Amino acid sequence: MDAAPTRRLITSRSEFHDALRAAFALAASSSAREIWLSDQDFADWPLGERQVVDQLTQWAHSHRHLTLIAHNFDEVARRHGRWTEWRRQWAHVVECRSNQELEPNQHPTICLISDQLSVRLSDPVRYRGMVSTEIADAVACREAIDAVLQRSNETFPATTLGL
Repeated sequence: MDAAPTRRLITSRSEFHDALRAAFALAASSSAREIWLSDQDFADWPLGERQVVDQLTQWAHSHRHLTLIAHNFDEVARRHGRWTEWRRQWAHVVECRSNQELEPNQHPTICLISDQLSVRLSDPVRYRGMVSTEIADAVACREAIDAVLQRSNETFPATTLGL
């Protein structure tokens, strides 16, 4: 009997979205302590879907940490209202960071669930990438995220105070 494949290619937008949904489901059902998300602006992620927000709610506990890094978060606020509202309640586990030194298209497109699963698009325009449970792929994704985080700043506050 063959072992389940540890890597699978992504070749379409729907496969990318399915891989992200599966990653959030894994996080909700496992003991994953960290989720790392990186993208230019998260415009084409299913973050605002009820199922994804419900899975993040199942996942979010104390000692958990979700980090998002993007060039900017304008599209998150515009397209993912359900996630933005969820974030207000779970701000203590969510950190949003921006790296303005990179060009928008230089941000890696990655979803990393601790060291359990990585989803990475090598070509975000044509939705070409890979889903992997290999530790080496998780390490490579984490290194790519760390390179962007080094020159990033906190941004996209959970609430805005008016005067």
